[in-house]
Amino acid sequence: MSATQQLTTAAGTFRIQLQGPEGAPVLVFSNSLGTTLEMWEAQAQAFSRDFRVLRYDTRGHGASVCSPGPYSFTQLGGDVLAILDALQIEKAHFCGISMGGLTGLWLGVNAAARMRSITVANSAAKIGAEGPWLERAASVRTQGAAGMQALADSSPSRWFTEGFAAAQPAVVQQAQAWIAGIAPEGYASCCEALAKEDLRAAITTITTPTLLVAGAHDPVTTVADAQAMQAAIAGSILATVPASHLSNLEAPEAFNQALQHFLQQH
Repeated sequence: MSATQQLTTAAGTFRIQLQGPEGAPVLVFSNSLGTTLEMWEAQAQAFSRDFRVLRYDTRGHGASVCSPGPYSFTQLGGDVLAILDALQIEKAHFCGISMGGLTGLWLGVNAAARMRSITVANSAAKIGAEGPWLERAASVRTQGAAGMQALADSSPSRWFTEGFAAAQPAVVQQAQAWIAGIAPEGYASCCEALAKEDLRAAITTITTPTLLVAGAHDPVTTVADAQAMQAAIAGSILATVPASHLSNLEAPEAFNQALQHFLQQH
C-alpha cells in the first residue's frame, strides 16, 4: 500500500494518499466533517485495482493545511483542483461524503471540465441551518480540544445506527478518535463554510454524470434531501444503502456496489 505524503500545491500543503495503477482513471475520495482520509480505507482497497485512487485530508483536517477561517466551498473545491493540478491530473472521478459531497456538487457546478463524474454521498445542496453551524463553530473555538472531545462523545448517534454502533464498537471508536484529533480552528472553519453554502438553485446546471447515495437511516442528510437533488440534477441516479450518515463505513459492501455499478457506466 502507498504511504501518505505531503503534497505542496498552489493552495497549500495537503496530506494525500495515492493507490492503484499509474495511468488508470483517477478516482478522488473526499472526507466528511471531522474525519480523515482513513475513512475511505474499504473503498481504496476495493477500487485501487481498476482506478488510481486519490484520497486527501480536507483543509483543516488531519495533516493538511489548517489556515485561519472561515473557509468557503469555493476554497474547499479550489483545493481539489489545486491537488489535481499539482499531480498533473486533467480529469477525475470524484466521490465525497457529507461535507465532501457538497464539495462534489460545487465542482459539478463550477469545474465540470475537470470532472468525469461526481458521487455525492449522504449530503445535500444545503446541509442544515446557518445558525446551528455558526454556534458549533463558536463553541469549538472557545472550548478547543475539550470541545472536539465533546463532539466525539456525541457523534455516534449522528453517524451510525444504534445496531451498528453496538455490533461494531471498534469502527465507532476509530471515528470518534478522528474527530477528537481535528484542530478546533479547522473544524470550526469548515462549519462556517457549511453554514453559508447553498447550492439548491445552482445544481440545476450540473451536466456531469452524478450518483447520489443516501443512507436509509440518515438523520443528518435524509433520503428526502437526496431525492430533492435527484429532481434538480438531470440524469442523476439515486442509490439508497442500509446505513446512517457515514454510509461508506456502515455499509461498505452496498456503498461499493452502488459506486462500482455507476463508474462502470462512465
